Amino acid sequence: MAAIPLTIRNIRATPVKVPMTYVLGTSQQALREAPLLLVDLESEEGVTGHAYQFCYLPAAAPAIAIMLEEVLRTVKGDAIAPADLSVKLAKRFMLMGVQGIVRMAIAVFDVACWDALARAAGKPLVTYLGGTPRPVPAYNSCGLGLMAPAAVADEAEKLLAGGFRAMKLRLGYPTLEADVAAVRAVRSRLPRDITLMVDYNQALTVQEAIRRGRALDGEGVYWIEEPIRHDDFTGCAEVARALSTPVQIGENFSLVNDMERALAAQSCDFMMPDLERIGGVTGWRRAAGLAASSGIKLSSHLYPEVSAHLLAVTPTAHWLEYVDWANAILEEPLRIVNGSAVVSGRPGNGLAWNEDAVRKYRME
Repeated sequence: MAAIPLTIRNIRATPVKVPMTYVLGTSQQALREAPLLLVDLESEEGVTGHAYQFCYLPAAAPAIAIMLEEVLRTVKGDAIAPADLSVKLAKRFMLMGVQGIVRMAIAVFDVACWDALARAAGKPLVTYLGGTPRPVPAYNSCGLGLMAPAAVADEAEKLLAGGFRAMKLRLGYPTLEADVAAVRAVRSRLPRDITLMVDYNQALTVQEAIRRGRALDGEGVYWIEEPIRHDDFTGCAEVARALSTPVQIGENFSLVNDMERALAAQSCDFMMPDLERIGGVTGWRRAAGLAASSGIKLSSHLYPEVSAHLLAVTPTAHWLEYVDWANAILEEPLRIVNGSAVVSGRPGNGLAWNEDAVRKYRME
């Protein structure tokens, strides 16, 4: 643990909007820019913890920042003890509900707390959590949105750069035939040993998910992600039972409670919590323990820089989802070597801002 106790002094939040290298065309909407909220947690002892929140919409950034102001009012002067702070903040927001913007603010604050503690101890986060830095298998999740077969195949070839041996394709075209055509176009361009995941982003009904999933069963797909509405755990279970291709869900789990319900319903084969929706590092550790006791493989969703540390200490660690959305504003972007993420060896979670880039991309 930290050699010195840390006390909360201030929270600074800086919104930026960073152009994406590839357009992320999902079944719900196309994203061309990444709105991020950069969070700096300052301690009285001079140690600052860093974290960032992917906001999905630019308008969400100021709303999260306002919630962080309330977080600061609640915990200013407290010791940085994440588990205790999590309980205190849950009580503070109980009547409002720890969901949506509130949950995002609490989670990004939690990530910054753990970063500060690891920095104070002079250890990488993975080591501070009791693990050893190791390569984490990663798949490239940049791009591969809903495009014509030839275009998506061209992009798939580009995503091999950097040594990736796996990637994710977005599906949810108007027809089953178009989904299959996209998969086959990508497969035709990739070496046979490249792993291909697909993601529907909740586009289908249960029956349509079964129909399309069965068509994909023979196409060499590693998993089918979020085929139906994320919180229909009974429907997800029906889909998972009907398909031979594994079903992956979890990015929309709201805290560990949702994960518990999904496990009870036997709703999927794999799970992939989102660092900010599951409750930050504190929430992830609970999820990792639950996955270990249930024997289910756990992958990450977004936030690859921090998630690499967490997967390295997760007993049932599976895949790291890699996106480069924060690279432009980082001093040291996450490295991929031979298809795996290299966990940062610097103290903390590895996040440090490129201040020139932050000024360039800052949102007013």
